Amino acid sequence: MATAVSLLLLSSPRPLHRRPSGLLLCSPRRSALLPPPRPALAPCRRLLAAAPPRASNNNDNSGAVDAPDRLVAAVAYLYPFLDGAHHGRFLLAQFPFFSALLRPLAPAARLFHSSPLTPFLLFLTLYFAVVRNQQAFSRFVRFNAMQSVVLDVLLIFPDLLAQSFAPSGGVGFEIFQSMESTVFLFLLVSLVYGSGACLLGKTPRLPIVADAAERQVM
Repeated sequence: MATAVSLLLLSSPRPLHRRPSGLLLCSPRRSALLPPPRPALAPCRRLLAAAPPRASNNNDNSGAVDAPDRLVAAVAYLYPFLDGAHHGRFLLAQFPFFSALLRPLAPAARLFHSSPLTPFLLFLTLYFAVVRNQQAFSRFVRFNAMQSVVLDVLLIFPDLLAQSFAPSGGVGFEIFQSMESTVFLFLLVSLVYGSGACLLGKTPRLPIVADAAERQVM
């Protein structure tokens, strides 16, 4: 009996057959429970770093316009204002502070009205020497000059109305005064807005006038 027991103790135990760990990970049940591998973050970071910048405002081209071009484009808006300043006679009589504000433009107004041919000559100069001269002037200058020309052409309608419809009193006279003052205020706002935007290097777009000027400028 002792001999049998000693033989059993001396004999090596039978090793247990276990599954390798790799098989457990590769089993279908185990692979279904494991989450999918995360994508690499490096390509995403590269895409974010290479994202194109946002497009800037088309009207804000102050860095691309030279100072002489800004000055020439701003001065062009004086032409329609001086040509239609007579529409503000009622407004200037009622509000004298407008006359004080416009006093610095008095020398330009005297030069403009020094001869009956001056407005016509300035019209030809702006259109043929500036708007149509692509070699000498940039598109910024030519577009603003064309806006001033179109605005001056539109003054034909209030001028014809003032010549054909000029009541001396009553409700018609009040309507006529309002129309004349409206034309003058529109010219004044166009001068301030157009010249100010040009001096800042931005492209002003006047209502009604901008689309017509855009079709004329190449």
